[in-house]
Amino acid sequence: NTGFICEYDTEITAVPATPLQITSQPVNYTGAVGSKATFTVAASGDGLTYQWYVKTANASKFSKSSITKATYSVELTAARNGNQLYCIVTDAYGNTVQTNTVTMTIASQLKITEQPKNVSVNTGEIAKFTVSASGEEYELCCNIGTPKDAVKAMEKDGEGVGLFRTEFLFMDRTSLPTEDEQFEAYKTAAVVLKGKPLIIRTLDIGGDKEIPYLGLEKEENPFMGFRAIRYCLKNRDMFKSQIKAILRASAFGDVRIMFPLITAVEELRAGKALVEEAKSDLRSSGIEFNENIPVGVMTETSASGVIADLLAKEADFFSIGTNDLTGYTMACDRGNSDVGYLYSPFQPSVLRLIKSIIENGVRAGIPVGMCGEAAANPMMIPLLMSFGLTEFSVSAVSVLKVRKNIAKWTKAEADEVAEKVMSMATEKEITEYLATVI
Repeated sequence: NTGFICEYDTEITAVPATPLQITSQPVNYTGAVGSKATFTVAASGDGLTYQWYVKTANASKFSKSSITKATYSVELTAARNGNQLYCIVTDAYGNTVQTNTVTMTIASQLKITEQPKNVSVNTGEIAKFTVSASGEEYELCCNIGTPKDAVKAMEKDGEGVGLFRTEFLFMDRTSLPTEDEQFEAYKTAAVVLKGKPLIIRTLDIGGDKEIPYLGLEKEENPFMGFRAIRYCLKNRDMFKSQIKAILRASAFGDVRIMFPLITAVEELRAGKALVEEAKSDLRSSGIEFNENIPVGVMTETSASGVIADLLAKEADFFSIGTNDLTGYTMACDRGNSDVGYLYSPFQPSVLRLIKSIIENGVRAGIPVGMCGEAAANPMMIPLLMSFGLTEFSVSAVSVLKVRKNIAKWTKAEADEVAEKVMSMATEKEITEYLATVI
């Protein structure tokens, strides 16, 4: 718009061929740390130049940047989070126009997006807190050996007890605990749990658990011999006393009975028959108990895995004991250094049995848990989720770690991992692959 006087004294005016104006404004940018924060301005006019001005989050005013192009691009860092900027566009005639002020923001700042809510449940129901990334719910329980352990389980945020090892009540003494002594121990644990499930495994002696006053004869291979349910069914008075104590405790919480080392349907039926006898005795004495107390099986032998479909028809639940299941399936003693290399729950044969047990339980409509050490193994967790396990029972100190690991996986992701694992032929292949996805 500069005026000129020609030699003929006629005044003329120079007019820009294209008026200066912004045709496209830059917009706010939100992205992850390390991404490119890009802002672009489009303008019409003659001989355009650009100058960007920036103000950091803690600055009081804007300052000129080194960027003199239509596009401002910079790596988004924590230091640049909240920076504001605008651009001044100038044409060949000195006219200027300023863009809108825009902001760059980090999208992944740590913040609470949803607060936990109060949960209302009926007495005896469990409020679920262990959830996969795709919304499937699980029970995350603890393994205990004494009533005091139940207190620790609750302090560590356990959702119940998946295994109460009752043999510890029989050890470190010179005679059998009485029915009342056992009742008080089971009742105490049930009261501590306040309606959360308490699975009590009946006496599992023999093998590596010796109780001198019981007079068990020394066996060459005690793990394959007279132990657990086999011993109990031959010592009915002692077994019945324990069952009555468990039944009496069931009046004080969600108590369940679990038989160990079941290898045949006949053993389960014999144990359940004794439960019915104990119920009859308590009714005659006017003692309260849960008439519908669940009775389940600890599936820890190859035999129980092979006949899981038959057992599922007569059991109220399964709990997989991977420690013994691995040893029996692989025919190896984990304490024997010469064959210890075989002892792994990731052996294809063991995984196939675990999958079969879970699938047969699911088909029969009964819950299936795992109380062996493998339940807390991060590499095992996606496999168990895919197979259909409904309950994990671990040591109290492992609860939060296991809950975190479950929350990492969606069901679809777990299924993809399990499909690959179940196509592999060796334990080495399986563990090396799982180590890459955990």
